[in-house]
Amino acid sequence: MRYQEPEFLPWDGRRVPMTFLAGYLGAGKTTLLNSFLARTDRPVAVLVNDVGEVNIDARLIRKRTGDTIELTDGCVCCSISEGFGAALDQLRARETPPDHVLVELSGLGIPNRVTPWAKSAGFRLDGVITVIDGLNFPTSMTNPVSAATIEAQLGDADLVLVSKTDVATPDTVTEIRNAIDRINPATQLLDAGDDLAAALIDLGGRRPGGVVDLPTPTLFDAHTVDRMEIPVASAAEMTQLLDNLGPEVVRAKGVGRSVDGDLLLLERVGHRSSVNRLPDPEAEDVTDLVVISTPG
Repeated sequence: MRYQEPEFLPWDGRRVPMTFLAGYLGAGKTTLLNSFLARTDRPVAVLVNDVGEVNIDARLIRKRTGDTIELTDGCVCCSISEGFGAALDQLRARETPPDHVLVELSGLGIPNRVTPWAKSAGFRLDGVITVIDGLNFPTSMTNPVSAATIEAQLGDADLVLVSKTDVATPDTVTEIRNAIDRINPATQLLDAGDDLAAALIDLGGRRPGGVVDLPTPTLFDAHTVDRMEIPVASAAEMTQLLDNLGPEVVRAKGVGRSVDGDLLLLERVGHRSSVNRLPDPEAEDVTDLVVISTPG
């Protein structure tokens, strides 16, 4: 069935950020997803191939209807087995939008084939995070089929998280780094530690108190959280500001005001920077730019 965009924008024109989580079979995407759900304090929507694969504590489940699980904290998990269009229609039918949408792709999923869905009514692309298996990467790269899939997932990534680093050898980490340098050299390589991974995703949504209200920096261990004032400037100048941030920056977000008086959302995920006018339903006060960095 051919998908057709809804005639009217949902939620008065507000756009919900959508993050795609990619990674080959067994890379650890579902583990990361569960870690995020256990830590978030906001209503998010999670789209997965099979909601049964998400190991949710039964005490957190408020209602289960078919391929949808609603949690007591306002989160909702939906199956995308019938297609992205149907899943997004299901979300758009909700009176209150989620703060964020997290899409877990199948192990064979290629991000660029589905990221266009983030441009559909009510949503916007937040970024692509690819999880790499820090234990089995060398073996997977000897198989032409799995190697081609992993390379495609790396090529589309804004950020790369390496799982199982507690058992990965230094040689394997070096091999992963070399693969990224060859395929997508501007992308940062990060340890998929629970707190950092959750925060990298969490920064994409609307937390109480503003778009860049964050947990304390102690959650980030070796990573730092800084704030900088956003000058009144043109969108092009703000884009240049993001582009000039050092290579150690993995995530940045804030709201600034243009010389024309428009509110602009500044975002950087890995090497991808964007500056976009905030529609009225998303209007917030001007904020500092929050910057998450790895050690320089």
